[in-house]
Amino acid sequence: MRLRDEELAAAFDAGAPVYDTLVDRNPGYHTHLRLSARRLGLPGDGAGLRLLDAGCGTGASTAALLSVAPRAEIVAVDAAGEMLERARAKSWPDTVRFAHSRVEDLAEAGVHGPFDAIFAAYLVRNLTDPDGQLRALRGLLRPGGTLAVHDYVAGQDRRGRITWHVVCWGIVIPLALRHRGGAGLYRHLWRSVAEFDDAPRFERRLRDAGFADIRSETMPGWQRGIEYTFLATRSEAGQPEDGQPEARSA
Repeated sequence: MRLRDEELAAAFDAGAPVYDTLVDRNPGYHTHLRLSARRLGLPGDGAGLRLLDAGCGTGASTAALLSVAPRAEIVAVDAAGEMLERARAKSWPDTVRFAHSRVEDLAEAGVHGPFDAIFAAYLVRNLTDPDGQLRALRGLLRPGGTLAVHDYVAGQDRRGRITWHVVCWGIVIPLALRHRGGAGLYRHLWRSVAEFDDAPRFERRLRDAGFADIRSETMPGWQRGIEYTFLATRSEAGQPEDGQPEARSA
């Protein structure tokens, strides 16, 4: 059964003490986040840009954004307070700030758009209303701004489902049990990928949320065909958003 948003935040809070330890055991985890951040195609060192890290967790995705845009203003948000506190405790430049909030409630947390780009890693598939979340993210982008969604999408692909099942139940969940790291969270994450979209379906979901110029690219390693960067833009002001080009995968 899918967790409600508040239950999911509580599950991440329970897993926060060993979250970094477990993701560090995942080959390519940080490298792939940086690769997705590079695929945003941000100009120069990011000077003058405002970036949103939606669902920052303990800060790995924030660090990935910082690696490609060290002079950008980065606002990192998460609904799980314990995860966010672990992110805040790390060393950051003054250009990075954190907010404890759901994306839908950012205005109440004092965070307002528009942003030049948004990075959403391991977020959308976990939410009760992924379509509403995507529309909310689109509304936070400036016209012409880019959304990058970094995530696993094995839901409708047989090979991907098998690989995901083996990795989760053969490695990830036993590690969580060994480290007393909230195995319930990782059972949820296993299910959330297995029951969610494959890559073409997620591209259609982005299009239905009003995004344009949708494209995707997979990752190297065991994650090939399972983990992707999805890129999409908010149309320029005055540009019609119907008749968008077909999404394309790489």
